[in-house]
Amino acid sequence: MPDSSSTITMPEYDLVVIGSGPAGATTARFAAANGARVLLVDKKQELGAPIQCSGAVSHNALEQAGVYPSPEFIHDAIYGFAIYNGKGEKKIIDYRKLKPDEYGTKEGTIPLGYVVDRRRFDRYLATQAERAGAEIWLKTAATGFRVMENGSCEVDLLKFNEPVTIRAKVIVGADGVQSQVGKWAGLKTHIKLSELASCLQFVVDGVETAGLLEIVTGNEWAPGGYAWVFPKGHGYAEIGLGVTRTMCTENAQEYLDRFIKQSFFKERFKNCRILEIQGGGVPLAAPLKIQYADNIVLVGDAARHVNSITGGGIHTALSSGKIAGEFLAQLILSGKPATKTNLKGYQDNWLKAMGNNMWKLYRVKRAIFDTVDVVKRDEQLYATMSGYFSTDSEYKKI
Repeated sequence: MPDSSSTITMPEYDLVVIGSGPAGATTARFAAANGARVLLVDKKQELGAPIQCSGAVSHNALEQAGVYPSPEFIHDAIYGFAIYNGKGEKKIIDYRKLKPDEYGTKEGTIPLGYVVDRRRFDRYLATQAERAGAEIWLKTAATGFRVMENGSCEVDLLKFNEPVTIRAKVIVGADGVQSQVGKWAGLKTHIKLSELASCLQFVVDGVETAGLLEIVTGNEWAPGGYAWVFPKGHGYAEIGLGVTRTMCTENAQEYLDRFIKQSFFKERFKNCRILEIQGGGVPLAAPLKIQYADNIVLVGDAARHVNSITGGGIHTALSSGKIAGEFLAQLILSGKPATKTNLKGYQDNWLKAMGNNMWKLYRVKRAIFDTVDVVKRDEQLYATMSGYFSTDSEYKKI
């Protein structure tokens, strides 16, 4: 007779979160902190790699997500913005001058935001999730799932290339653009090439910064997007751009080289030395109209929770992760099944908190880039970006 003591027990969780970026780790943390049994998995063996974004995030975004700004992951503090048009004319929005009692370096004030080290930041968020009670498996890929008769799922994983099957009530897809989990659910995760920005940035030495995020608009330098210069701390800076491939005649590298060598910043850049190259694709699309299915919800980039004007995704990832984690823990602990009908509440909460404004931003973005006249398009983008970062902007929490 077989030895019953050798029977393998399948691990069981309330949630399995696939993808440990800011959205996935935050979902896992808030779900675990509210009493859910959570497994967080990621196919990568190094959190936050490869780096695909500039890493800018507001103080408000961190505070709302319960993340304490720490030297562990902060490169440099940000106090405002400098928005340029293609000719070099600019609008400065420096909160150290606009709201000196709230933002600055003196006692009792805070930075407006930060540029973070994505590797350390993602590790910090995963540590928060683990300390809240989530279990973390790295180098673990999700390969498939099956819905069981009792309404839960069996999820197939490859952990260090060894097959493992676990049970979970809900699968959270935090696996980025073109989400595999979304495809499992039959959700429309395909993104048009015209709504995917190709981003490239250099980490450089030898470029001075002044605590501002500098954004350069104009079709000449970055068709379908913008260029930037961000402080990196310790004397470093990030020089980069995002372009829409369907609006380009060359690749992102050629546009970035031209921006560095020929733009009105060329004297400032002439002695810069490139120390690191980073890049990737950023969705500038509308949020998914449906972000849930039976036993499945999507968060972060997987649900296209990306600011379609700025391309920023950290703030929206943290916010959607918090919303999802709290909602799912409450649903599970209530004993209700994870049906499509019951999971709709997650998207309803997200829409109320930030989604409706994200949809509004997308319509603004479409109106700008659907403008055929390049001069008018450049004027609209410059005006929109200048207004977006102003003190009275309706979008400053997105």
